[in-house]
Amino acid sequence: MGEDQRARLPRHDAENLRFEMRFRNFIIAYALVTALLLFAVRRPAPRPQNRYSQVVDLTATTLVKTGSEARSGTRIISPAALLPGTWGAAQIPADRLIGPLVVMELNVSSSQISVDDVANWEAQHGHVPLGAIVAVRRVGTTRSLASDSFPVSADAAQFLMDARDTRGFVVETAASLGSDRKLCRQIALHGNYVVEGSSRLAALPETGSLIIVAPGKNSNATESPVRVLAMRVHEQTGS
Repeated sequence: MGEDQRARLPRHDAENLRFEMRFRNFIIAYALVTALLLFAVRRPAPRPQNRYSQVVDLTATTLVKTGSEARSGTRIISPAALLPGTWGAAQIPADRLIGPLVVMELNVSSSQISVDDVANWEAQHGHVPLGAIVAVRRVGTTRSLASDSFPVSADAAQFLMDARDTRGFVVETAASLGSDRKLCRQIALHGNYVVEGSSRLAALPETGSLIIVAPGKNSNATESPVRVLAMRVHEQTGS
């Protein structure tokens, strides 16, 4: 075909040629995009880093003899033990038995954690996480852990339950609550519980751990032996 004949190609043939070239370019681009998407999907997802590095058993290893039975000294005092008609040990909802753990220190010079102590703790570590379980660790003393008073004052407990929505308290001593009926009522009506006779709180940081409280399933018990585990947060080291 001569040059004059090519120059006289019908207009619709030229348009068809341009359409075919554009369609071919579109197919090539589509194939490349599809290949990239398939490659991205098939790439293995990065493995999540384990936030917790150690499990600490806070259950006391010493046994307390009650009648002919020897059992762990770590026990849960349910709301029903403090105020009849509230949750028994087996009735506490499972989501209230696991949560962030906060550890506050009680010095030998003090008998109870006060509101000021809570404020000082929060100034150093940030707000107590909502839904936390608060543990009290005694420091600076070698005397017996027996105590005549609950190691958290009524005002401090009220603040923690109202403003921070705490779920429970963990103490190393026997929980002496009988003499403070107002505090008992406050704890029970907020659905909080107390774990007494815990151990190894010194192995935990002040914040960042997760605690699991596992009471027995006796539906009639207001107090029960309990297994308490804490998952200690992984401490990152500088490179």
